[in-house]
Amino acid sequence: MLGDWASLLIYLVFAATVAGSLLFLSLAAGTRGKREGRQKAFAFESGVSEGAFEPSNFSINYYLTAMLFIVFDIEIVFLYPLAVVLDELRVFGFVELCVFVAVLAVGYVYIWRKGALQWK
Repeated sequence: MLGDWASLLIYLVFAATVAGSLLFLSLAAGTRGKREGRQKAFAFESGVSEGAFEPSNFSINYYLTAMLFIVFDIEIVFLYPLAVVLDELRVFGFVELCVFVAVLAVGYVYIWRKGALQWK
């Protein structure tokens, strides 16, 4: 019975040992008890100091371009499996490939004509 679960038990012991040793090393080598300077106490995130933050709005074109990139990038990824089995699918695969590329082209022309790719 124990032989069936031995590998899982070894894995759990190893994982607990690694997690415990990393926790101990971070506590032992950390700077928690050391004196920090005044400059180090200020929050600093993404290159913006705490006192200098003024909210600003991003252009909708930024988000639109990002979404369009993701959509077209994912659709292009679907071309790879189709290209791998294109020899086996013969004419049907070629027709399917042409239909898929045509749908991508129509979508691309549509967003181009709508001006979604223009940075105003």
